[in-house]
This record gives sequence, C-alpha cells and structure tokens, in this order.
Amino acid sequence: MAKMALINREQKRRDTVKKFAAKRAELLAAISNVKLSDEERAAARLRLQALPRNASPVRLRNRIKVREFAMRGEIPGVVKASW
Repeated sequence: MAKMALINREQKRRDTVKKFAAKRAELLAAISNVKLSDEERAAARLRLQALPRNASPVRLRNRIKVREFAMRGEIPGVVKASW
C-alpha cells in the first residue's frame, strides 16, 4: 500500500486541478484565440504561468490505481515478483 503522504499529496493535487480548471480553460481559450491582439494573448500566457504548478492536470498520477490493478492481476503480462 502507498504511504499516506503520497495519497494525500495526490488528493491535494486533484483538488487544486479542480479548483483552477475553469480559469485554466478560460486562459487557454484566450491564448489560442487569434482574434485577440498579441498583447492580450501574451498577458493571458503570463497569467496562466502564474497559476500554481499543481493546477495542471498533467501533474496528476495514477500510480496507486495501477499498482492495485497489477496486484489483482488485471493488467496482462504483469506478474507479482516473489523471492
């Protein structure tokens, strides 16, 4: 089983992603909108970079679930090592 600190850290990241999801979507839409001026798009990019690093969904990990699936034998080709 994973350490509680890792589980809590992952949950904290999930909460942060959920909290900033709408703001990130708004800023990403502004950045990709070619009708806006270059200054407005640059300002949106700076505001996006100012968000917390853990607000990005890319930083989420599913290690715990993958390990549980492997231990139950639900992932083909993965076997538990025994010594």
